[in-house]
Amino acid sequence: MSKATQYQCDACGHAFNKWSGQCPECSAWNTLEETRSIKTSGKVRSITPKASNRVIPLAEVDTITDSRIQTNLGELDRVLGGGIVHGSVVLVGGSPGIGKSTLLIQMLASLEQYQTLYISGEESAQQISLRAERLALNKDNIRLLSSVSLEEVLSTLQATKPKLVIVDSIQTLASEQLNSAAGSVSQVRECAGQLVQFAKNSNTTLFVVGHVTKEGTLAGPRVLEHMVDTVLYFEGDSSDRFRLLRATKNRFGAVNELGVFVMQETGLKGVKNPSALFLSHHQTPTAGSVVMVTREGTRPLMVEVQSLVDDNPSNNPRRLAQGIEQNRLSMLLAVMNRHGGISLHNDDVFINVVGGVRVQEPAVDLPILLATLSSFRDFILPRELVVFGEVGLAGEIRPVPNGQERLREASKHGFKYAIIPTANTPKDGIEGLDIIPVSRLSEAIDWVLNNYAR
Repeated sequence: MSKATQYQCDACGHAFNKWSGQCPECSAWNTLEETRSIKTSGKVRSITPKASNRVIPLAEVDTITDSRIQTNLGELDRVLGGGIVHGSVVLVGGSPGIGKSTLLIQMLASLEQYQTLYISGEESAQQISLRAERLALNKDNIRLLSSVSLEEVLSTLQATKPKLVIVDSIQTLASEQLNSAAGSVSQVRECAGQLVQFAKNSNTTLFVVGHVTKEGTLAGPRVLEHMVDTVLYFEGDSSDRFRLLRATKNRFGAVNELGVFVMQETGLKGVKNPSALFLSHHQTPTAGSVVMVTREGTRPLMVEVQSLVDDNPSNNPRRLAQGIEQNRLSMLLAVMNRHGGISLHNDDVFINVVGGVRVQEPAVDLPILLATLSSFRDFILPRELVVFGEVGLAGEIRPVPNGQERLREASKHGFKYAIIPTANTPKDGIEGLDIIPVSRLSEAIDWVLNNYAR
């Protein structure tokens, strides 16, 4: 058996014996990456099945699992689904300086009862020690290894047998069996694959830090996200005081669970009441603002949706959105024109979700349109009003999941009025909350104009 070098195109998947700048099959540029292929002799060996690989009924599989590891960081435990699962592999991504290394070293310092190892390919041991001192952390339980060699890392793991390992970052590791540079597609795939295999075979919990591109996606091959059990992303800007940690994949918990942290001198601290954080406190009420109740993972969250409508002298009005999908904004404005009688063809429309939160669920549809109507007609919606609901292309207001839980969250924060889909109306009502059910967009617009427009 001999090893040969091949080059595989990331775009079309075809393999070639030599590298070229352009793929001969799909004509894509700079997509050929080095891979390893194994050539065997023409002699075929018979394969005998192993006894451990026998087929067993699903009912005989032992489902007893160990309890989760509590990190003493409540927001991190929430995003992970209740704590760290033994033997799981977690990928943590985010822009530089947003707090990935800070959060992970805080986690290690809190796990004094477990044997841990911090593998750094970007920073020296002195730099990590200075960070721990700045964060006032207990350094007695933190063991360090500064290395960029995959073989050295694996041999160290075999010798020390830690319970929890952090690799910071996967793009800095390189295997001696590949000639490509560290951070290339082939190196990232090879290093991640061997680390994941070690973690599963030894029941070791592994945290892997990954770089992100300018577009905010994880650098390297997409297969990296499929190898791991959980993918966590830091959202927002590193210059902002608050940090949002979202689970985009989790085999052991809810997807899209959101953890909110605040960056302090002593590191990242969880925010116990994030709803109060995302509600801006205007000294005077302003037009174009409405509060909605979104659901991030397993908990409801109060966020403020702002809209600004401005005249556009040109024939090319702009549609810009922060925190929601921009194409959805264009669709909603078309629905409001057709079924609500409000035309914004010659106006610029800007939408912003306060606090840097990304709202991906359709419950934000109705708040966007009512905030836009408030800015367009220049009237103020009351602070005690909360809105949520999906808007269909026919102008109908569709129900959203967990309606009663959203209403209870609004009532807990002192809201008095709620415009919601008719199908989400609770049978027994919510104490202290006056509910206005609507089934059509025109009904919601008429109610708002009759009660609040000047």
